[in-house]
Amino acid sequence: MILLSVKSVAKRYGPEPVLADVSFDVRPGERIGLVGPNGVGKTTLLRILAGEEDADAGCIERHPSVRVGYLQQQPQFAGEKTLWQTARDALAELVALADQAQAVARQMAATDDPVVRQRLGVQLDQLHQELHHRDAYHLDHKIERVLQGLGFDSGSYRQPARTLSGGQQSRLLLARLLLAQPELLLLDEPSNHLDLQATQWLESHLQQCPQALIVVSHDRYFLDKVTGRTLELLQGTVESYAGNFSAYWRQRSERLKVQQKSYERQQAEVARLEQFIRRHHYGQKHAQAEDRRQKLARIEPVERPREIAAPPMGFPPASRSGDVVLRVQRLAKCYQQPLLRDVTFDIYRGQRWGILGRNGSGKTTLLRCIVGQETIDAGGLSLGTGVRVGHFDQRLECLDDAAPLIDAIRPADQEFSPQQCRDLLARFGLTRDAAFQPVARLSGGERNRAALAQLAASGANLLILDEPTNHLDLWARDALERSLRQFEGTVLLVSHDRYFLNQVVDHLLVLEPTGARVIDGNYEAYQQSVPAGSAGTDRVPSGRAESPSSIQRRRGATPQRKRRFPYRKVADLEQDIFERESRIEQLHEALSNPAVLRDGRQVKQLQAEIQQQQDALATLYEHWEEAVELN
Repeated sequence: MILLSVKSVAKRYGPEPVLADVSFDVRPGERIGLVGPNGVGKTTLLRILAGEEDADAGCIERHPSVRVGYLQQQPQFAGEKTLWQTARDALAELVALADQAQAVARQMAATDDPVVRQRLGVQLDQLHQELHHRDAYHLDHKIERVLQGLGFDSGSYRQPARTLSGGQQSRLLLARLLLAQPELLLLDEPSNHLDLQATQWLESHLQQCPQALIVVSHDRYFLDKVTGRTLELLQGTVESYAGNFSAYWRQRSERLKVQQKSYERQQAEVARLEQFIRRHHYGQKHAQAEDRRQKLARIEPVERPREIAAPPMGFPPASRSGDVVLRVQRLAKCYQQPLLRDVTFDIYRGQRWGILGRNGSGKTTLLRCIVGQETIDAGGLSLGTGVRVGHFDQRLECLDDAAPLIDAIRPADQEFSPQQCRDLLARFGLTRDAAFQPVARLSGGERNRAALAQLAASGANLLILDEPTNHLDLWARDALERSLRQFEGTVLLVSHDRYFLNQVVDHLLVLEPTGARVIDGNYEAYQQSVPAGSAGTDRVPSGRAESPSSIQRRRGATPQRKRRFPYRKVADLEQDIFERESRIEQLHEALSNPAVLRDGRQVKQLQAEIQQQQDALATLYEHWEEAVELN
């Protein structure tokens, strides 16, 4: 059964098409990640699938029984309905079904006619079967579980929905969609406005849901947890990859290498044939030249690889600071209520620290205290000798909206020529006319990269960054991760992107209701430091890192998830993965052979084996990830 079939869909807004020839199918239970650089049309495609926009060409075929649910990005709530009532409206059909069952039960109790009683009994049985099939009992409990999972406390249930903040309204829309349980979910950045705990709950909820889904997200950790197939949208078309985001990232790299080799080999062959034809077209080897010309005409062109160019970014060499870069001792900050208290930690030269915590736990406030934008109420903080601070503010207030970009990034205390500014902007993906546009005309992603370029120009040896991945696509995030890992100075950052934290940081400061604690490691080390379901409930004395193994000994064994695959050594799995990847490369090389391309039967055999190897490789990746976690 196919829930949704997309056939040659095209969409154009200006002279260049956004979607050119998009085709794919969605089957029951499939969990698909839709990825691609900013601006390629991912949201446009979702809106077309949801029926909120029309395609210019092609068609969308939906199974008649399939309900499609789309997570809107612009919530609009009117009237005086409360948060609870608005959420309950998503279950209106089930509520009506339950009310009907109660009405039939009352009619049965009120009648003495055995014929009527028998007819009503049959009707009631049918209603109860439908209610059971659709899990329609205990609706209030279901609503409460979803609302609490997405971060709403019971005190907000009676608040009018229209008075909620923008982020809360977006979460309420997501709650309504999850409660409605359509057969196909279309989710556009569903983890926006969610803190870490709510995002983890959503991951778990979606993993347990039977519905199919297509999700657009910049959260690579979320994509890894939720999806099992990846569609890459680029240049108006999609390519399908087996597996989650990490599997896609590896497969894409290997596929790109093979495609590049095939393309270069064919280009070299074409150049050799053309040179022979030019040299001998009128000479004694005219017949051979004519033969080469015919051979050239028969060559099926190999398409140029679908490369996604990411800006190289990079930060300049950092001047040397003292050994202790930042010392924070028993810092406290209070507004109407205490926000930060007894925060103690030391950062040493060359370390890369991340800060974790719920929304409102004081992460941004702590950074603002460190850079002097907020005063502290108690305790102390001090910068080490020779420390030069560079600050990336997620509100991007460091950029003058009215100034041309080339002037907005120029540091006031350094000599920077216009060409140096342009070279720096180009390194962060801002080229040509963008350098001379006013900052106010830049997109969110462009403003973010401009602020990072300004940070690179500052000559700082301590980078303090508040949500630096906002508005960046997956490829720009990868470039930023690489740049921060290579940076010779010290880094302190706040990020909701767990994948980013895993790649960049070597220490974590976790802000919890019970206090602050230090983790010696990245996000995975943090996960291992607490039992499942209770992250953030235990406190380690401030300023002292505790290893995952010692924490497990102190608390007892941490429950592990059950194995899906039989036990195998990680090294053995890696060898199998290497062999499969090598075989896929050989098959792609064989498929690029002109002689093979002329044999349709052989082409089909090779394509079938490539698909078989890729499916097996996707399973091996999952087995490897499980072995790394559980062995």
